[in-house]
Amino acid sequence: MNAWVDLRSDTVTQPTAGMRRAMAEAIVGDDVLGDDPTVAKLEERAAAIMGKEAGLLVPSGTMSNIIGIAVHTRPGDEVLLDADSHSMRYEAGAPAALLGVMLRQFRSTCGVPSPDEIAEAIQTESLHSPGTALIVIENTHNVSGGAVIPPAVHDAIWKTSRERGVAIHLDGARIFNASIAGNTSVEQFAARCDTITFCLSKGLGCPAGSVLCGDRTTIERARRVRKRLGGGMRQSGVLAAAGLYALEHNIERLADDHARAATLAACIAELPGVSIDLRSVQTNMVYFSTEAPARRWVDALQQKGVRCLALGDNRIRLVTHMDVDNAGIERAVRALSSVASDLA
Repeated sequence: MNAWVDLRSDTVTQPTAGMRRAMAEAIVGDDVLGDDPTVAKLEERAAAIMGKEAGLLVPSGTMSNIIGIAVHTRPGDEVLLDADSHSMRYEAGAPAALLGVMLRQFRSTCGVPSPDEIAEAIQTESLHSPGTALIVIENTHNVSGGAVIPPAVHDAIWKTSRERGVAIHLDGARIFNASIAGNTSVEQFAARCDTITFCLSKGLGCPAGSVLCGDRTTIERARRVRKRLGGGMRQSGVLAAAGLYALEHNIERLADDHARAATLAACIAELPGVSIDLRSVQTNMVYFSTEAPARRWVDALQQKGVRCLALGDNRIRLVTHMDVDNAGIERAVRALSSVASDLA
């Protein structure tokens, strides 16, 4: 039995034996010089899945979002994004600090933005005001508990963006989760944006990496921005091999993570001293509120072998992933029940 049931994030997954073999056997070159065949294969495969012309392997989702914003903007341009988006809250102010863009926020409802609000927020450049150059959408929506933005919402925002001459970057860090939960192909989501990024290092189980996809000209610009940010890698075919393995073996099994999250949420709903909105548990994330300080919950659960994260004073996040099986969920449920009883 594993020492821990680690539910802090789906970024804590360990490469499987099959993935490690693929990495060990990868044929590699120098990707900055353009001759790593495994990286090229991953980029081509990722672009094909997304229905885009080209892809670019980058070290992290944060860098991929920074690049995605950079290729659509100039310093002084305005970017519209969700107030609770990853680029707004969890990227250390990179869009403003590194790219010199203005960030204007809109609010979503349970992770779903309002197309009308976005349309009203778009402004034309003038002597006094920056012009809106880019809209950033996040699907699934992390802070809202892994909520899925429906295709119809993407369609409406896309229609507005084409009419107003504004680009769209889709932070699809967990777009495969959105695809499975929403019974919608990732290509359908990707068709409603100019660039899309997805993470290999979250639910897909890779040790690192994200892929940014878009048209060929944009991705060539993105390659130069990646170099400028220090993201050019050398024998990165080792990481690309893990990505290829994940795309082949680890997408369909995301449904298991969703089912386990639903099981976990249903059990939490029965506990004293907590509250949870079961409707918000759409993918692999479970957020719940506590009457006792969240930090006490986290510490008590850790003593019982369960790791999770406190978000603020009274909110806790649990994330299911491929390293937590049904037995792990059962251990977590027992620990949660015990802590709830102790803190009630």
